[in-house]
Amino acid sequence: MIAVVGSLNLDLVVPVPHHPVPGETVLGGDIAQHPGGKGANQAVAAARAGGRVAMVGRVGEDDAAALMTDAVRGEGVDVSHLLRTPGVPTGRALIAVDGPGENTIVVSPGANGRLTPADIEAAREVLASAAVTVLQQEVPDEANHAAARLSGGLVLMNPAPAVPGAVLPPRVDLLVPNRTELAALTGHRGFDTLDEAAEAARGLRGAEAVVVTLGGDGVLLVEGGAALHLPAHRVEPVDTTAAGDSFCGSLAVALAEGLALEAAVRWASASAALSTTRPGAQPSLARRDEIDAFLARTG
Repeated sequence: MIAVVGSLNLDLVVPVPHHPVPGETVLGGDIAQHPGGKGANQAVAAARAGGRVAMVGRVGEDDAAALMTDAVRGEGVDVSHLLRTPGVPTGRALIAVDGPGENTIVVSPGANGRLTPADIEAAREVLASAAVTVLQQEVPDEANHAAARLSGGLVLMNPAPAVPGAVLPPRVDLLVPNRTELAALTGHRGFDTLDEAAEAARGLRGAEAVVVTLGGDGVLLVEGGAALHLPAHRVEPVDTTAAGDSFCGSLAVALAEGLALEAAVRWASASAALSTTRPGAQPSLARRDEIDAFLARTG
């Protein structure tokens, strides 16, 4: 079983001709509304990839709360530990997507910011029995720390978004940042080469392995001092909004099923590539048979 501790957001998505700079107004297309949030996306990604999934989180006291809960429940995710938060809105994400499919996102956490260690303690049995516990940074650090402490299996931490001052849990088995998040974690301004990124990942303390997602440049796996670059699958991207979440959810399933890390990363990369070919967050997430068929075609 996979436990996901994290956020649920209602995504409001607008296509734009280009991303605005400060002070600029851009006329966008028609707005679309999708269930999202990094936690919910990763839970749904894991469920569609064949995992048995339970989610721990908070929704607000508004119409979006039922929509978000129904969305993850409808994918077979156990929602026994999704809690209502009186007087608080459900989280929202404001997403702009340009022609090539690149996005910018502003998140209003709402109820996600009210997840407490006591909420995590109430889910102790779920966390203790999970083969993999998946965490992100759209809920308070204290909740993540409690979840990592109570996890009975592998702890996979996706340090996203890159939150200034955020403190990673003392126990993380596998850290999965993108290159921007890796730079934030290590104090770098950015990386000109894969070697620079690998060296920065080696300098991180606490995680047994680091998997850096690089978008169209693939994935960098750093484990035991060694670094391996896996190129990306070639697809025509439409919307990259949930690619990282697709990767993390599918990776959790592969690891829970006993795949070695490199094989698990390759499978998760196929899932992420597929997600970029479809619009939206949760609507874009691939199912297990699609991932297997894609890998059979592309290798």
